[in-house]
Amino acid sequence: MKRLSIIVAVCAALALGAGMAMSTTFISIGTGGTGGIYYPYGGGVAEIWSKYVPGVKAVAEVTGASVENVKLAHKGETVVGEVMGGVALAGYKGLSKFKGKKYNILSMAIMYPNLLQIVTLKKSGITNIMQVKGKRISSGSPGSGTNFMAEAVMKSLGITKKDYKDARLSFTETANALRDGTIDVGFWSVGPGTSSIMDLATTHEIQIIAFTPDQVKKVLAANKTYMGVDLGGGIYRGVPKAVPTIGVWNVMIVQKSLGTDMVYKLVNALWDHQDYLKKIHPSAAYTTPANAIKYSPIPLHPGTIKALKARGFKVPAKLMP
Repeated sequence: MKRLSIIVAVCAALALGAGMAMSTTFISIGTGGTGGIYYPYGGGVAEIWSKYVPGVKAVAEVTGASVENVKLAHKGETVVGEVMGGVALAGYKGLSKFKGKKYNILSMAIMYPNLLQIVTLKKSGITNIMQVKGKRISSGSPGSGTNFMAEAVMKSLGITKKDYKDARLSFTETANALRDGTIDVGFWSVGPGTSSIMDLATTHEIQIIAFTPDQVKKVLAANKTYMGVDLGGGIYRGVPKAVPTIGVWNVMIVQKSLGTDMVYKLVNALWDHQDYLKKIHPSAAYTTPANAIKYSPIPLHPGTIKALKARGFKVPAKLMP
């Protein structure tokens, strides 16, 4: 079934008593699976834009997440995509899974940080990422940022794809596979407090694998957009203490071709109604103008630059398209 796509469609309708044609711009947001945060976050963004940007009707679409979202935005099948920073940089420069092809995307806004959450059941006895060797794992669905990040992290630690059997499942499928015992380890790169892990933790004793200081050092040396962070204790049942792990910022990308004025209106509506988005998920507290400048991994769209300058921010040369 062909994706509804983005689509700037003009709907002719006579304005009441004016005889003027009014147009509606339809904007599709590439999100991820329903078991993570991208989809509800994107749904909240779509509601804000549909309500507060005149002439815009936005919708959040379930997709394969980060890698797929770069490709969809580039092809014009979506207008906006929710993408992990490392994936956005790789797509923009044509690296890694993008195989030398540079994609026509720019940064629109920073969303929130993802944390790599490597989950197993306590009864497995697995406490170190190096123990995935010889195990059945899910590194995330094909085309997702989780799969991209899991493979990048393991590669930097000397773990090759031949070292494990990978089911490459969605978040919900990964949780179910851990529950059923068909995999030993599951990877999530997502904002903390994701529903699929929380649901698993209510029925099974889980272990979230911590990174050692030496492992963090190796991962960060090989992946410049990543950072060492702690997953807070008490977020998941049975995980009372903080867990050292790897983080990366999420970015909303947009087609380069989208008009400056349209992006200006969209990003202003997003920032002006951040309180509503925080009700959808508290991670939206990070969706600020300042963070767009501080953490964007690729150059900003001219519409975002216009909005930032109107708010008194200086945009560094490295973020100019």
